[in-house]
Amino acid sequence: MATSKQSQKRIRTNEKARVANKAIRGVMKSAVKGVTSAKDAAEAKLQLAAAMKRLDKAAKAGVIHKNAAARRKSRLARKVNAMKVKAK
Repeated sequence: MATSKQSQKRIRTNEKARVANKAIRGVMKSAVKGVTSAKDAAEAKLQLAAAMKRLDKAAKAGVIHKNAAARRKSRLARKVNAMKVKAK
């Protein structure tokens, strides 16, 4: 158990950050699932914009690395573009 006042404060601070990060990560994952579970290309395109916004916000908050956000956005865009081609 933490003994110093500083370590006790760090425990409280880390717990607050963990809960906040968990909320951001959950919203981000839900947005990404909206893209992958879209029925058609038009719906996927709408969901893609929301997912990209959530990924950028998660990267800005430090929940994920900015390069990880860019990689995920790229992969989602490729999936949506593949859906468009398949629909034609």
